[in-house]
Amino acid sequence: MKDERVARPLFSLGIAVMVMAIAANGVQAHEDDEFEGSHEGHRPYAIGLWGDLPYNDVQAAVGVPNLIADMNKQELAFTVHDGDLKAGNGIPGSATPTLCSDELYIQALGYLNALRAPAMFTPGDNDWTDCDRPANGGFNSLERLDHERQLFFSTPFSFGQRKLRQEIQATPLCLGISGPTPCVENRRWTYRGVTYATLNVQGSCNNLCDTAPNPAEFAARNAANIAWLQETFGVAKARNSSAVMLIAQADPGWDSSDAARAPLRDPKTLAETDGQPDGYKDFLLALRAETIAFRRPVAYVHGDSHYFRIDKPLLDSQGRRLENFTRVETYGDNAANGTNDVNWIKVMVDVHSREVFAYQPQVVPGNRTAVPAP
Repeated sequence: MKDERVARPLFSLGIAVMVMAIAANGVQAHEDDEFEGSHEGHRPYAIGLWGDLPYNDVQAAVGVPNLIADMNKQELAFTVHDGDLKAGNGIPGSATPTLCSDELYIQALGYLNALRAPAMFTPGDNDWTDCDRPANGGFNSLERLDHERQLFFSTPFSFGQRKLRQEIQATPLCLGISGPTPCVENRRWTYRGVTYATLNVQGSCNNLCDTAPNPAEFAARNAANIAWLQETFGVAKARNSSAVMLIAQADPGWDSSDAARAPLRDPKTLAETDGQPDGYKDFLLALRAETIAFRRPVAYVHGDSHYFRIDKPLLDSQGRRLENFTRVETYGDNAANGTNDVNWIKVMVDVHSREVFAYQPQVVPGNRTAVPAP
């Protein structure tokens, strides 16, 4: 059964404060920087990455507002949340939304629009594929994804107090509750010589396992994601972009070294080896091929397994590490420790540098718990 409870005072007050802040500061829209041509005039800039938040009341009421305030103190070109607006299961008696009720998405919208810089978002499995779990309210997962598409992705603009226009995928089609529908959540933008794209790639086997797997939904969305990936690299080449950054929720697994956090797979064939349904092999093969052909820096940003790390786990079919590929996993939930991991990653972007991206973990001073801020 869906939970139709009225949001409690803590949630309502937090959203009200965010809405008032947005109204006071005003909202401005701006277009992307120059798309094509020489990069000589492209100045370095910084972006913010975060996701898998919030997962409980203290993260929603304290941790995430602290994180947003920390981001707003810095000059960022834009920010991206890589999905999961809640924990995998609802929390009985919570004061903030922890089921897949409409209030959850309103809370998230308030967070995104409280950010001073343009703010992007891509869905996570906890906020749609897993909504059919009884502990999440027993929703229809496709209906919840349709709701996200309507609430978050009905315009070509980002969120935030300043907005940035994005390109939207039109074909091939994904599936919604009523049948084929555009994958409007897949977005792309080029900013100062770098091309960015979001893709709806999910944990929970990419909707091939868990409570109510949906192979037809997976097949349509997987085809769309691969097409969007390939098109993004084509656009990056056409615009002479110095690098590509892709943002999705899922940690697809890259090899056999991380059974505690991700699917296991053969790093040469990229086939999953742990007996679970493989919702990622074809996507990873396309990603590998495009990364090799592009030759310039490629970053894949994800959440899902809740462990901050930056590494180079992608190998070619001969077992050689792809030097131009970097995996970036954002900080994520550690609910048992409250705000302990409610932090973000600052990425310095300079098209004149060899690697283009330089990563700086940002531990929010107000969210430190084990070692207090000096």
